[in-house]
Amino acid sequence: MTEYLISFGMNAMDFPEEVMPEISKAARAVIKEAMEAGVYVFTGGLDPEEEPAVVATDGTVTEGMLTDGPYPESKELLGGFTVVDVPTRKEALEWAAKIAAACRCAQDVRVFQPGPHN
Repeated sequence: MTEYLISFGMNAMDFPEEVMPEISKAARAVIKEAMEAGVYVFTGGLDPEEEPAVVATDGTVTEGMLTDGPYPESKELLGGFTVVDVPTRKEALEWAAKIAAACRCAQDVRVFQPGPHN
């Protein structure tokens, strides 16, 4: 099978605090479904309170939101992600649709390159 990263941007889940428990419950239900289906690898939300750091090729560290993003061409940092291991891109897109509905925000879907991890 193939691993896919399903992710959303840091500002994608900017909702009123009162709806977050409902969104969290829906997201946990999708992750449970992925676990039961045997396609779940890992998931995580990135702490918005922790300042990001970008480390350049020369070792220079820039902390905080002083740059556009983790890469010069990027304007946004990751907010959270899920990794699934499925046989086809179509199935990855189906899981992304479930996650998008649960989290109420669009999801980016990317395939991992073959390597030592898979």
